[in-house]
Amino acid sequence: MSAPPSVPVGTTETFGNGDTARASLEALRSEIAKAVVGQDPAVTGLVVALLCRGHVLLEGVPGVAKTLLVRALAASLALDTKRVQFTPDLMPSDVTGSLVYDARTAEFSFQPGPVFTNLLLADEINRTPPKTQSSLLEAMEERQVTVDGTPRALPDPFLVAATQNPVEFEGTYPLPEAQLDRFLLKLTVPLPSRDEEISVLARHSTGFNPLDLESAGIRPVAGAADLETARDAVARTKVSPEIAGYVVDICRATRESPSLSLGVSPRGATALLSTARAWAWLTGRDYVIPDDVKALALPTLRHRIQLRPEAEMEGVTPDSVITAVLAHVPVPR
Repeated sequence: MSAPPSVPVGTTETFGNGDTARASLEALRSEIAKAVVGQDPAVTGLVVALLCRGHVLLEGVPGVAKTLLVRALAASLALDTKRVQFTPDLMPSDVTGSLVYDARTAEFSFQPGPVFTNLLLADEINRTPPKTQSSLLEAMEERQVTVDGTPRALPDPFLVAATQNPVEFEGTYPLPEAQLDRFLLKLTVPLPSRDEEISVLARHSTGFNPLDLESAGIRPVAGAADLETARDAVARTKVSPEIAGYVVDICRATRESPSLSLGVSPRGATALLSTARAWAWLTGRDYVIPDDVKALALPTLRHRIQLRPEAEMEGVTPDSVITAVLAHVPVPR
């Protein structure tokens, strides 16, 4: 997925039209670039998730700035943010909150957990047991948390940005399919190129501190009002019957692939259409074209399919299956 063209840096004021809101959201890239070198596709994916009210799973080896990327995004938004380091001893109540007895009033009162925020960074989400992982299921799907039978609404906007390491499996708990399906996008964070890595070292040699983003000059350039305006504009992005059929044909083709034991569900099809509309709007159009669908197919679908064991042994990957499907499904004209 390539990044949309750069636009001038916006402001945090409330905007009344989609063009200004688009400029404000595009300014996030400039702000994040003050802390993170490269990774434009991941940055763009996070913006798409914000527009679609979705959640993001960031996967990459240690040391490629996954956590820094989300922290820089949070610093660039005028939104509340919290971070949870997922560990084997973390309990569900440590995420959602719990009832606490107040001796003065002889009553129980609810103490909200870190999930009650706009942007939740779930760091190394696969290092906590399934019992704690499941504490996010209701929050991610229904935007609420139920404690002691009482549902409590989460703030809007609400986005979970989770990170995980794809190569170190000792002491980890792979996310179940039901939870993976709650993520709108799965973004891979690759190792930087040689030039980008030299740029990283140059920044650190001049005193850059990844723990102090304020000193790096990152400031909020967008807020909740900008997101609401942008989401309204995305909702008005037109989708022709041919494009809708193209999305369905791609997803149905994965269900017929001999390399897969599980293809993309109808929920995955709606997710692909949603992300394609957001991408179209970000690139300045009010209608979706096939290239928008292709651009978002990999990050939207790669975590929604399951390889057969024999295919996995032969070196087949989810990305290669989706790429093959895109090559064979007829493109509408």
